[in-house]
Amino acid sequence: MSRVTIEDVAKLAGVSIKTVSRVVNREPNVRPATREKVGHAIARLNYRPNLSARNLATQRSHLIVLVYDDPGQYEAPSCGYVIRMQQGALRACRRQRYELLIHPCQSRDAGVGLEIRALIEQVRPDGVLVAAPLSNMSPIVEAIAETATPFVRLAPGTEVAGEFSVATDDRESCAGMTCYLASLGHRRIGFISGNPSHRAVTTRLDGYRDGLERCGIRYEAALVVAGDNSVHSGEVAAESLLDLDAPPTAIFAANDDMAAGVLRIAHARGIRVPKDLSVAGFDDSPLACHVFPELTTIRQPLARMAERAAQALIEAAVTQPPSPGREVIASNLVIRGSTGPAPR
Repeated sequence: MSRVTIEDVAKLAGVSIKTVSRVVNREPNVRPATREKVGHAIARLNYRPNLSARNLATQRSHLIVLVYDDPGQYEAPSCGYVIRMQQGALRACRRQRYELLIHPCQSRDAGVGLEIRALIEQVRPDGVLVAAPLSNMSPIVEAIAETATPFVRLAPGTEVAGEFSVATDDRESCAGMTCYLASLGHRRIGFISGNPSHRAVTTRLDGYRDGLERCGIRYEAALVVAGDNSVHSGEVAAESLLDLDAPPTAIFAANDDMAAGVLRIAHARGIRVPKDLSVAGFDDSPLACHVFPELTTIRQPLARMAERAAQALIEAAVTQPPSPGREVIASNLVIRGSTGPAPR
């Protein structure tokens, strides 16, 4: 049986080849009735577009690359962050019949910038989505920029003039979580910061301090301990905080993995959560619902952020790039069983 062509679809639908092409490529300004008629013809003939010809005709690869820090290089890898980014980017790509190429990187490797540049030169994507913490690493961003390929930075720590980026309100949401804990009567609120290479960590610590100030609570350096985003570092930080002469009645960790480490130490010490100690995290990763009690946290809209970033790259390839600036998608508090009133 001969291959069904776009001409066959146009003939059956009673429209021009150009109209079929516009429907297949999901271009705007096609009447719903026409789009439906072409859709029926495509289904009836089981038409499959020739993607190579499509790419050649449009001079686009119809490919977006997502580069991110490989969680496998960490002691206690957490894949939830990556999965949600992939889900969001895939939604945007599928709507426009784009493909998504995922590329995990070893951020600690001195040659990672050259690696990404070689990948881009090989596959020639229409755009690159750069996830944190890679989005904050100058050698990586500069390597991508040198290829002249459009890119969007996801969750960069700072806004860069002339660039479009997508982020969430880490500082404000952390201030909100701190105020929530204070509203439960907690006055000694510990904080565990994360890996300093993740610039958002600094922003989250700033938000914690903002929340204390709003609630009239004095900041104490002894109540802040550095972690590295892993469960183990959360355990070590919890030990340090709970060994204080006046330990905190609530501990807020800069990510869910470290908060899970706090829960493990509390259980090991016979400290009841939340009756004796409240624990909160950040991200709302799958882990947050797999610990006991379930974790109060901040839901970071990673999927929506990645979807918006990928959509911006596709729009840049089809029409024009988005205006420079920082698009913020708000996070929100998720209250669960790990937080409660401060003990008397």
